[in-house]
Amino acid sequence: MTQLHTPKASRNQETGRLSFMSPVSPSRARFRVGGGARSGTSRFRTGTFSTVPAPKRTGRRPLLVTSATLLSLSVTAPAALAAPVPRPSPTATPPARMSTLGGVRLGQPGTQVNLAPGVPVLPKDLTARSWIVSDAESGEVLAAHNAHWRLPPASTLKMLFADTVLPRFPKGTRHTVVTSDLAGMGVGSSVVGMREGHSYTVHDLWLGVFLRSGNDAVRTLSAMSGGVAQTVRDMQEHAGELQALDTHVVSPDGYDAPGQVSSAYDLTLFARSGLQKKDFREYCSTVRATFGSATIQNTNRLLSGDTDVPVYPGIAGVKNGNTTHAGATLTAVAERGGKVLLVTVMNPEKHEHNEVYKEGAKLLDWGFRAAGKVNAVGELVPPKSAVPASGQPDAGASPAQAAGTGGSGSRPVASAPTGSGAGGAGVALAVAGGLLVLLCGGVFLVNRRWPLPDLMRRRARH
Repeated sequence: MTQLHTPKASRNQETGRLSFMSPVSPSRARFRVGGGARSGTSRFRTGTFSTVPAPKRTGRRPLLVTSATLLSLSVTAPAALAAPVPRPSPTATPPARMSTLGGVRLGQPGTQVNLAPGVPVLPKDLTARSWIVSDAESGEVLAAHNAHWRLPPASTLKMLFADTVLPRFPKGTRHTVVTSDLAGMGVGSSVVGMREGHSYTVHDLWLGVFLRSGNDAVRTLSAMSGGVAQTVRDMQEHAGELQALDTHVVSPDGYDAPGQVSSAYDLTLFARSGLQKKDFREYCSTVRATFGSATIQNTNRLLSGDTDVPVYPGIAGVKNGNTTHAGATLTAVAERGGKVLLVTVMNPEKHEHNEVYKEGAKLLDWGFRAAGKVNAVGELVPPKSAVPASGQPDAGASPAQAAGTGGSGSRPVASAPTGSGAGGAGVALAVAGGLLVLLCGGVFLVNRRWPLPDLMRRRARH
C-alpha cells in the first residue's frame, strides 16, 4: 500500500500548521506551557514526554521519570470508581448512576456545562445519546452529555486496538495472509480487501485499519500478536492502565458483540493516548492511500469531506464507526488558534445522512468558541502509571483530584529518624526522601497537563 496524502494545510487550517503532528522525540520533547494561545505565541518548557506503553508483549518505556523513580510509585484505581463488568443499557435512557471518574458531574445524566456570561450556548439540535468536548492537552472537559454511559462503541474501539498493538511491529514488517488470519469476522464486516496468500507490510495493515476500518486488517494484526483472544486480553489490560473503566472488550475490531461497551469518556482517553504516538497520528490523519491497484479513502467525513459535510478546518483524525447496535460513533481531534480539542459523539438519534459528523463539527465549533471562557465540568484522568503515590487524597479534594489529576502535589514522605544511632543514615534517608518528594511532585505537576507533541506542517499531496 502506498500512502498518497494527508489533508493539505490550506484545506484544514488558515495558519498552515497543525501543532500535534510532529515526530515524537525519543526521550525529551518541547511542549507548550499553558497552551500558548492567549498571548499568540507559545512558551516552551523542556520535559520528558509521556507515552503509555502497550501491555505485556512490548518493552515498557520510561514514563516521565526514570524506571527507578517509577518503582517508587504505586498507584491503584480508586476503589469507589471500580465497576463490575459493564453491560449496555437496554433502553434509550441513561442510567441514574454512572462512573464519577474525572469528576462528579461527569457521572450525572444529561448535559453538563457551566454556562456564564460570555460563554456561548451549546448547539440546540444535538441528538447523540452521549458526547464529550475536552481540551486534548490540559485534559479539561469543557462540556459533556452522559459522558460515562456504557454503549456499544463500533469501530471507534479500534483506537484502543491500535494504541495497544501498534508499538509491537516495525511498519516495514511483512506478513503473508493465511486462511486462519481472516477467520471469525462478523457478517457484513467492513474490510479493506485483503487476500489469502498475499503479503502486506504492517504499514499497509494499519492504513487499512484506519482508512477503511478493515476488520480483515484487525484480524491479521491480532493473529500476528498472539491471536484474537490474547489481543482482547491485552486491550482490556491496556484499558485498565488508561483508567478506562467503562470499557469491556469482546472483539478487537469493535464489531457488535454481547457485553462489548465503552463510553464517550473512555473513547476520548483512547484517542488522547494514541495521539502521543507518531505512527498513530500519521495513520489517523491520512485521507487517501493505494491498496494494491485500488485507492482507498478515509471514511471519516470530517477528514475526507462529503456532499453535505465539508472537511473540518484543522481536523487531524481520529476514528469513526457504525454498526447496527452502536449506531454511528465518532472521535475527532482538531487544532485552531493554539488549542487542540477532542470531541466524541455516540449514536445520534437523528438518522440523517452524516449526522454524527455534523454534530461532531458543531461541538468542535462550540469548543473553540468556549475555550478560555468556560469553566470545566471535569477532566480526563492520566494513566495509572503516570499518577504518583500520594497516600490518601486531601480533604476537600475533588473526585478528579482524588483520582490523581488535580491538587498541589504529592504528600511528603515521613521524615528520617534523628538522634543517637541515626547519624549519617538519617541524613541519607532524609535526602533520599526529599528527592523522592520532588520527583513525585514533578511527575504530578507535569501530568496535570498531558501535552501533545509539537505540530508539524501537513504533508503535501503526492
